[in-house]
Amino acid sequence: MSYHRFVALGDSCTEGLDDPHPFNGQYRGWADFVAGRLALDEADFRYANLGVRGRRLDHMLFEQIPVAETMRPDVICLFGGANDVMAGIYDERTVARRVDAVYRAATSICQDVVVFTLPDVAARMPLGKRMRPRIEALNDAIRESAVSYGARLIDLWPDTSVNDSRYFGADRLHLSEPGHRRLAAYTLTKLGISFPSSWLTEFDGTAPQPTFGENASWVCKRVLPLAARRVKNRLTGSEPGDGISPRRPELRPVLPSETAVPFHSFRPELFAA
Repeated sequence: MSYHRFVALGDSCTEGLDDPHPFNGQYRGWADFVAGRLALDEADFRYANLGVRGRRLDHMLFEQIPVAETMRPDVICLFGGANDVMAGIYDERTVARRVDAVYRAATSICQDVVVFTLPDVAARMPLGKRMRPRIEALNDAIRESAVSYGARLIDLWPDTSVNDSRYFGADRLHLSEPGHRRLAAYTLTKLGISFPSSWLTEFDGTAPQPTFGENASWVCKRVLPLAARRVKNRLTGSEPGDGISPRRPELRPVLPSETAVPFHSFRPELFAA
């Protein structure tokens, strides 16, 4: 099956952190790789990315879904929930209701909707032991709602690549370029679309363990500023992602320079089924 209008919804992962484009430094990410591949099949293909860092599922419901509806997409991919489980004020039932509401809304405007559970990133996160039960509860809600509304589910929880730091950026939480390519490969597989087989190539050997100095630098440069921002947001009543606009807020063609898919040298034998 081919697609003409692809809309990506979500948070920082959909926005493309931590995959800066090698030519212009702007974020790219898994949704751009998916769009680049889908564009190979349709001359009139259009792609919009409404993902914004820091956004929760309720933000996606009220901010992103209405915009997506006006675009009449024939495929939607929605990656979200991480900011719900990391919120200072957390309620499992509230998050489950948010999952249900946004999935119901997405599937009401598009027949093909792809959704994702979160991988087991608790070991990479500050206060990871506290976060793991939250992630498990979120994933249960995602699986249930995906079945209820007929969304295509990509279950990332069993993916062992989460244990390899090379799939993650400097903050140890957002995906690096190889991680985004891997997620794009999973998405295209779920849609029944071929993709460059190299996107699922495993790293050789094991990732080097960070030194004490690297861990200390990570805490100082990544963990503490994140905690400070969350405290500031709570005190000021602001939300993560406020003031940040989607980097691709409207449907438009995908240029070859925007992704790494070989547009002008497409060889089917190099693509996995």
